[in-house]
Amino acid sequence: MNICVFCSSSQKIDQKYVDLAAEVGTELAERGHTLVSGGATVSCMGAVTRATRAAGGRTVGVIPQSLVDIEIADTESDELIVTADMRERKGLMDARSDAFLVLPGGIGTLEELFEIWTSRVLGLHDRPLVILDPWGLFEPLRQLIDNLYEAGFTRANIFDAVSWTTSVEEAFEHLEGRAKPVRPSVEELGESAPG
Repeated sequence: MNICVFCSSSQKIDQKYVDLAAEVGTELAERGHTLVSGGATVSCMGAVTRATRAAGGRTVGVIPQSLVDIEIADTESDELIVTADMRERKGLMDARSDAFLVLPGGIGTLEELFEIWTSRVLGLHDRPLVILDPWGLFEPLRQLIDNLYEAGFTRANIFDAVSWTTSVEEAFEHLEGRAKPVRPSVEELGESAPG
C-alpha cells in the first residue's frame, strides 16, 4: 500500500515530533508499505523518509522545483518527482496514495489534511485518513470541528471521514483495516487504452 504521510518541515519543533516521524517511517517499512511524502530532507519529512529507507522500505518524494532550488530535495528517494508548483505536488501525492497519515504539523500540514478530509466528506474518495496525535496538539482542532458541526456548518459524516489515533500501532491498524488500493484511470496516467 502507498501511504502518504503529511508532516512538519519546521526545524524549530521539539525533537519528540521528529522521533515520532522516524518511528512512523520504520513501522511503515516493516509492514511492507511504500512511503509517499513531500520529498524534502528537513525535520519530520526527512526523518520519516530516512527511517523508511533504513528499514528497507521504498520512498516516493514529490517536491516543487522551488524547494529543489533551495537544496532541500530528498535526492536519495527511490523516486523523486519534481513539480512546477505546490498544487501539482499535492495532486500527485493524492493520486499516488492509497491512504493518508497526518502527523503533528503547521499550516501546510493542516492544508493537506483539510483538502483530503473535505474530498472524503464529499464522497470523492473513500481512502483512509488517519491523524496521529500522541500529545494532543490537534485537540483544539477537534473541538473546532465539534463546534462547526453543532452550529450547522458541517455534515455528520465529517466525523466518520477521519480516524484520530494516539499511537503508531493504532494509526497503522486504521490505515490497513480500511485501505483500498487506488487504481488511476488510463486518462490520468496519460496512456492509451489497449485495443
